[in-house]
Amino acid sequence: MPTRTFSSREFNQHPTEAKKASNLGPVFITDRGKPAHVILTIDEYERLTKKEAPSIADLLSVPEDEDFDIEIPKADIQVKPVDFD
Repeated sequence: MPTRTFSSREFNQHPTEAKKASNLGPVFITDRGKPAHVILTIDEYERLTKKEAPSIADLLSVPEDEDFDIEIPKADIQVKPVDFD
C-alpha cells in the first residue's frame, strides 16, 4: 500500500490531489516536517476501527494480573435413612 506525504502548505494548495492519493493508501500531512495528520478513505478507516464481537471465552476470561476473592458456602446436606420395606 503506497503512502504519500504532503506538507501542510501543499495540502492547502492541492486538497483534491491529497484526496485522490488517499484512494491508493494513507496520506500523511506534515507540520514543520513532522507527521501531524493522516487522510484515509472511509472504507479504510472503518476497516481499521472495526471491533470484532468478543467470543464467549474472551468474555469469561480473567486477566492474569487481576486478583479476586470468591466465597463458596458449604452445602447443608442432611442424610436421611432409607426404608426399603
